[in-house]
Amino acid sequence: MTTPAIDQNADPPAKQVRVRKILLLPAGIFAGLLVILGWGLTRNAEEIPSALIGKPVPEFSLPPVQGRQLGLSSANLRGEVSLVNVFASWCLPCREEHPVLMELAAAKELPLHGLNYKDQPTDAAKWLDTRGDPYTRTGADLNGRVAIDWGVYGVPETFVVGSDGRIAYKHIGVVTEKILDEKILPLARRLKAEEQRP
Repeated sequence: MTTPAIDQNADPPAKQVRVRKILLLPAGIFAGLLVILGWGLTRNAEEIPSALIGKPVPEFSLPPVQGRQLGLSSANLRGEVSLVNVFASWCLPCREEHPVLMELAAAKELPLHGLNYKDQPTDAAKWLDTRGDPYTRTGADLNGRVAIDWGVYGVPETFVVGSDGRIAYKHIGVVTEKILDEKILPLARRLKAEEQRP
């Protein structure tokens, strides 16, 4: 009786399973990342919720942008409904929204304050001197710390702040006339009307 030949090169079944698992692990991780990336691409960046909605603005005090007289602090954001716009001279989308902000300032419907994010003092001053300064107050956030406290993802961003100093709305991205007319101003007007009720 002859015994069957044993293939010395054959892997034991347990080892084969372990090798397959190791080889499938990167493919599984890659597939998971694709799912997460696909989900992220379908989300609208302008609709990212803010954890600060309904909460008081963070406590801060910033000096004015070079060449301006009035800085910006949390105390300035109490007593009337206002907007806070986060901008920078190096921000290309900020150029797109700037004419809309200039029109808003000219209408004098509500105060518009600027939070200048990580800008060189001379660059920020030149930006406002050449393009126009729509802001009632402008704080220079040189190191970006205040913007981080506000939960800023990037520039531009615009916040509606109630007279009680609480953040009522956050818009990420360029403020267009449509966004201003359909979202920001109706909310600001409603907040102003509510504060005038007895």
